[in-house]
Amino acid sequence: MVDSQQVQRTALPIPDLAYTGTVTYDATDPDTSFPPITPVRPPAGAPNVLVVLIDDTGFGASSAFGGPVQTPNFERVADQGLKYTRFHTTALCSPTRAALLSGRNHHTVGMGGITEIATSAPGYSSVRPNNCAPLAETLKLNGYNTAQFGKCHEVPVWEASAVGPFDHWPHPGGGFEYFYGFLGGETNQWYPAIYENTSPVEAWGTPDQGYHFMADMTDKAIDWTRQQKSLAPDKPFFTYFAPGATHAPHHVPTEWADQYKGQFDQGWDEVRKETFARQIELGVIPADAVLTERSPGIPSWDEMSDVIKPALARQMEVYAGFLAYTDHYVGKLLDAYDELGILDDTLIYVIIGDNGASAEGSMHGTTNEGFTINHMNEIETEEYVAAHIADLGTPSSYNHYAVGWAHAMDTPYQWTKQVASHWGGTRNGTIVSWPNGGVQKGGIRNQFSHVIDVAPTVLEAAGIPEPSTVNGVTQRPYEGTPMNYTFADADADERHTTQYFEMVGNRAIFHRGWTAVAKHKDPWLGSSHGLDEDIWELYNVEEDWTQSNDLAALEPERLAHLQQLFLIQAARFNVLPLDIRTAERFNSDLAGRPALITAQSQKLYRGMRRLGENSAINIKNKSFTVTAKVVIPAEGTNGVVIAQGGAYGGWSFYGVNGRLAFAYNLLGIHTDTIRSEAPVPAGTTEIRVHFAYDGGGLAKGGTVTLFADARQIGEGRVERTIPFQFTFDETVDVGVDLASPVSSDYTATGNEFTGDLDWVQIDLGEDDHSHLIDDEHKVAVAMMKQ
Repeated sequence: MVDSQQVQRTALPIPDLAYTGTVTYDATDPDTSFPPITPVRPPAGAPNVLVVLIDDTGFGASSAFGGPVQTPNFERVADQGLKYTRFHTTALCSPTRAALLSGRNHHTVGMGGITEIATSAPGYSSVRPNNCAPLAETLKLNGYNTAQFGKCHEVPVWEASAVGPFDHWPHPGGGFEYFYGFLGGETNQWYPAIYENTSPVEAWGTPDQGYHFMADMTDKAIDWTRQQKSLAPDKPFFTYFAPGATHAPHHVPTEWADQYKGQFDQGWDEVRKETFARQIELGVIPADAVLTERSPGIPSWDEMSDVIKPALARQMEVYAGFLAYTDHYVGKLLDAYDELGILDDTLIYVIIGDNGASAEGSMHGTTNEGFTINHMNEIETEEYVAAHIADLGTPSSYNHYAVGWAHAMDTPYQWTKQVASHWGGTRNGTIVSWPNGGVQKGGIRNQFSHVIDVAPTVLEAAGIPEPSTVNGVTQRPYEGTPMNYTFADADADERHTTQYFEMVGNRAIFHRGWTAVAKHKDPWLGSSHGLDEDIWELYNVEEDWTQSNDLAALEPERLAHLQQLFLIQAARFNVLPLDIRTAERFNSDLAGRPALITAQSQKLYRGMRRLGENSAINIKNKSFTVTAKVVIPAEGTNGVVIAQGGAYGGWSFYGVNGRLAFAYNLLGIHTDTIRSEAPVPAGTTEIRVHFAYDGGGLAKGGTVTLFADARQIGEGRVERTIPFQFTFDETVDVGVDLASPVSSDYTATGNEFTGDLDWVQIDLGEDDHSHLIDDEHKVAVAMMKQ
């Protein structure tokens, strides 16, 4: 094989060199000689690479960084490597992931926000430009095998359907040869919406059969690794392992949550103090660090009522079990590497959180995020939450913990996820190991680092240069700083000396030991004022590790200089114009982004399944008609014609015991079911349900009428509807109801329509009331999807 060190790697793909020697007439001629085929391989000594990115986990959650949740496998990696105490993310998941996989700032690659509110501005388009090729593509073109498992949430919303385009999907556009995971911001861990490459696939079983996505994705990752090392042992791999955990819903087997029974009865304020003491003892914060005050707007534990406290404690037990369960399966993957004999030759990143802990679960937490996202919190009273403690974490819930727990999981810092101005939103404990690569074992590193530093670190470890061109396109240089200089030297001078932060107006600048920060909005509220009204704070982070002592009044000149520097960086990296708008960003025409569905009618055909809410026509807050072309068999109609959503909210049009039925599930608390008065005659060729919306505002009820071949066969009422979103990840399915069932008339499996089904058409009425939706709530709905 040709010496891989001599290969020209700056222009990718590496060009094939033409043969310039003698060509003979007869292959048996002694002068016949051609160089052997030499597959592309990276430079000698290039490691396998595993990047583990945990979701929605704050700095103060994992025991590796002093948290209350035992994560022995994270600590196992730390024992073989280094803990980085000043590693930072972007404060939100999609932007962090885009930055991680590109080596550029999130606005540079168009991910300044989330895809649902993308605009045509370069920093907010959600479209990664082709002059910023992802790390996986660079590694693949240099001879790596590449695979992604778990969460994506980088696909522009108008491209996230079965028709693509797939340029921004993990496979093939993101450079991954194999993808097994989900596209959105979260998924039901018991009933996930999974893609294999670009095709939707179904889970191998139900919760009753022992299925959970965390275990499933780990098995897939292990199988892929074994196959890769069996068939191409000389090729290193790049695996991006990104669980949906510990993003809500906090779904975990009950026995894992029960391991933490009684450990959080003292409440979040005491948990913060306990965690802080452990952090000092571990050395992940300095001995003179200050525990910051509880962030404004977050209630103290003592302020919570005795009615809700047992449920609040259980929420944290469930979350802790979820994180411990996740750690367990990361350990399973590490065990597989160990069995293959590749663990010491693998550069491992364990990034414990793509942002701070999530404060999107309301002040008293929730059994179903749908209550919060649909502004129906009045239904979920404290008494309701308290009465449903046993459901938390199980397939009967779609749960999220209270804001106070999120703040405790970000100990010792201020604020939480979404708040890019303060460390609570952006500082995530990170572990790096590479035993055969010179990474010190069991050490701590305090140099400033950022998620954009991962890609250049990997390339330097592999001996691969940044490409100047990829697929003929001149590349923008990486904006991160390789961290390799810290691997063997705890005292090395800090090289990443300047870094801006910005998310939904919350913004900051770090520069040579100082930060200037401006919080624009709370995570649970919309924007209420202009950017120029924001109050800037100033911190000397070399002397004040936790940003506890605001020096803005004492050093106005330094603050002004840093504010100016923020603007320079903002202009340089596509942050400008800062965008805190609401209504305009939700109107795709005003925002300048495409919309997949714009018509008043949509025809769906048999076999069309797993259509997300952005791929299906919106029937909420208006009248609609669903018509299906079918042939009813002699034994009568049974099974689902079309369904949207699942057990936590949605609707279904189906047959049951020969009769036609329509079910409307209101967030799992109540289901209105209307059935036909008589069986549907065999041979019927058209069935229809019409929903006449009552009007007079959002979330109103309506009258349901059922028809068979234009003959009315049933009528009834739906008393209340869902105004904003049915579910986070369940889908529109034709001919079946996949994942959790909308109606209790059928089960999660075996509910396929038994007749012949050709197409289903949905037509909207002219009485749309969606213009009444509060603009601030639109943003809150979108941000909860991260």
